[in-house]
Amino acid sequence: MARGKGNAAQGLVQVYTGNGKGKTTAALGLALRAAGHGMRVLVIQFLKGDRACGEHLYVARHRPFDIVQLNTSSSLVQTADELRPLTEQTLSLAREAVAEGNYDVVVLDEILVAASKGLITTGQVLDLMRSKAERVELILTGRGASPEVIQQADLVTEMVAVKHPFARGVTARRGIEY
Repeated sequence: MARGKGNAAQGLVQVYTGNGKGKTTAALGLALRAAGHGMRVLVIQFLKGDRACGEHLYVARHRPFDIVQLNTSSSLVQTADELRPLTEQTLSLAREAVAEGNYDVVVLDEILVAASKGLITTGQVLDLMRSKAERVELILTGRGASPEVIQQADLVTEMVAVKHPFARGVTARRGIEY
């Protein structure tokens, strides 16, 4: 992706999936890199509900890019019936952002989990991918990417869990996992 200010190269669709750690981290790293080059970046988080996580704290202080999270509760304790309307609202926002082309990079964090849990359909994700403005770089993250999404994407990275301290009972650490 050799783009900079004023260079209207075609944007690609990237997918970060798999059971390993690092999908959101990779997407946020890309967002920060793009912002560093003067690109307009929007991160939309599906499902997550913790605005005290590191990326929100950093963005609030430094404003490198826009970040949106409609869910204000923990998705880990919410039912599908509670999550579905929030997910639909988030999807609507994502459709608009991707199609309008006002951003150079749009990250849809955990959209693949929303689809794998049946909160939105794979068809909706595929439609969103097809509807993106030509120059928008679209990043989709989350476990459980469907074969159809993988087939349609330009770049797919699968994070593989080889070893993780969670298996030894080490819980999520502030500044590292969130």
